[in-house]
Amino acid sequence: MKTYHKINYTKFLYIFFVILSLNIFFFSTVKSESKAFQIDDIEISRPFEINFNKNDVIDEGFRKAYYELITLIVKSSDQKKIKKIQLNEIKGMIESFTIKEEKFIDETYSVNLGVIFNKKKIFNYLENKNVFPSIPKKKTFLFLPIIIDESEKDLLIFYNNQIFDQWNKNPKKSHLLNYILPTEDLEELNLLKSKFDNIEKYDFKEITKKYDLKDSIIALIFKNQNELRILSKINLNENTVIRNQTYENINFKNQKKLDQLIEDLKLIYEDYWKKENLINTSIKLTLNIKANNLENKKISAFEKILNETDLIYDFFIFKFDKDYTYYQIIFNGTPNVFLQNMSDRNYNFDTQNSIWILK
Repeated sequence: MKTYHKINYTKFLYIFFVILSLNIFFFSTVKSESKAFQIDDIEISRPFEINFNKNDVIDEGFRKAYYELITLIVKSSDQKKIKKIQLNEIKGMIESFTIKEEKFIDETYSVNLGVIFNKKKIFNYLENKNVFPSIPKKKTFLFLPIIIDESEKDLLIFYNNQIFDQWNKNPKKSHLLNYILPTEDLEELNLLKSKFDNIEKYDFKEITKKYDLKDSIIALIFKNQNELRILSKINLNENTVIRNQTYENINFKNQKKLDQLIEDLKLIYEDYWKKENLINTSIKLTLNIKANNLENKKISAFEKILNETDLIYDFFIFKFDKDYTYYQIIFNGTPNVFLQNMSDRNYNFDTQNSIWILK
């Protein structure tokens, strides 16, 4: 009799865990599917004429959304490789779109679109064009532009510095970098003027440490009668990278020329940041991981993290039993990079066997 009850109890436990696993598989709050790129606030306007076709307006919105996405995730030097694209190719990478607002004013039709692109299809398209995308992460830098007037032997920082004045006036939605400019400080000005003769070698730590930002860009703009030389010190994660550009002497009073100079510098900094966040989509590492079924909340949270991690190309549940749910993860990187990414989010693994265990 005891044996009979023991068998029944074992069957009950097995059925319970199978039902629990099915519940995790079918009702997890985060679906095991690749993420998407969402581009919002695409605005298109067309005159409402006899031959007006709303579909043409939507198609123009798709193109505009694609180019905006490419500007966000691809370095400027690679963008020309993928600008020539057929409309049907763009549509093939779109998961869905929404018309958020449409209106007719003065015989003009205007629409605001939101477009969602399939991340895997975008990555596959870029890989076929030999283009590596970047993680579209926002970043804030302390930015200090210093004009060094070599003929006058003077430094311009806060006053009469047109780059300082104009730098944040025309932000673009496609830019990932945000810039904090220092506040006007007479002590800082005097300190920098005292470093005039060795300004290129100065590390600027006395100034940058005053601000609650770890990373900074110092732009030394050497101005003489013939040319403009700009030396940019990009300080990121305690490492410094130098960028040098030379321009024909630019009249800062010419607003068009000044705007173009600022846009060129911002593009250099955007490309540097994108390079720091490149995704090598040619690497598709397969990882097998299992998670204990008794930790339902932890599994749901883990799936959410997988879905939010940019370097994860795809993941899905390939097996489950009474004890574990088994995941297969396709990762655009090395095992160490994956483990570090997960550790940063407080997820660690037992890696002794081929199937890792979520701790």
